[in-house]
Amino acid sequence: MAPPGARIRAGKASLVGKVGIAIVVGACAVALFAPMIVPYDPTDQDYLVILQPPSWQHWLGTDPLGRDILSRIIYGTRISLIAGTISIAVAALIGTPLGVFAGFSGKWVDDAASMVIDSMMSFPPLVLALGITAALGPSLVNVMIAIGFVYIPYFARLARGQTLQVRQREHIAAAVSVGASSSRIVVHHVLPNIINPILVQSTINVAFAMLWEASLSFLGVGVQPPIPSWGSMLREGYGYIALAWWVALPSGVAIVIVVLGFSLLGDQLRDALDPRVVRLAGTER
Repeated sequence: MAPPGARIRAGKASLVGKVGIAIVVGACAVALFAPMIVPYDPTDQDYLVILQPPSWQHWLGTDPLGRDILSRIIYGTRISLIAGTISIAVAALIGTPLGVFAGFSGKWVDDAASMVIDSMMSFPPLVLALGITAALGPSLVNVMIAIGFVYIPYFARLARGQTLQVRQREHIAAAVSVGASSSRIVVHHVLPNIINPILVQSTINVAFAMLWEASLSFLGVGVQPPIPSWGSMLREGYGYIALAWWVALPSGVAIVIVVLGFSLLGDQLRDALDPRVVRLAGTER
């Protein structure tokens, strides 16, 4: 029987996992049905209600241009989810094959790939993403390119490490002994055994990618007005904190909640897909 502490931890993981799933599903639903649930057009300017505090007419108030903040928060959900998911998907699709190739090839290929990966990871992520977006120009597409490029070495390093572990297993040696090709071994034996940590890493990194998008937009090199973005909304409301706190606070809260949701979902996936957790659950019966 597992110790009580382990059982308590498993229960907590299940609870926070449900919270994370609820937040992520809710955010996806808001993004998907945004045109049907927004009370106002997020780009409409009404100079008669500039900096209006929260009210029954505007639940989260209005910004310095008289735009409804709730409507902009709802549409900003789309920008954050698109930037986070697409950039991480691209990073995973590029970085994972590179890491598998390096880990399975061995010798000088692995050494060269490790050197390149370590060189890319030596740059602070925000500084590297800032430099890329500054060179390419501010836009949502360029933000996704920058974030995806930043995370490629992280997936490559993870895939390489997992591949090095898998290639030492007996079934890999058996496949080599019967003359299976390298491509067949990678597709049928390596990738299925490393996909779980890749999925977990992808889910957690979506949260960080959303933070980078908000940071770049806050710095003025990300999504540009009038497109609603949580980061640009923070920048617009920064100068009105003392006068109109409601301009910046809702976007900051939205960032915290959605990022927390993806983080909790990633933790739950890690617990669910970790073989050690499966074995622990079996010992409780």
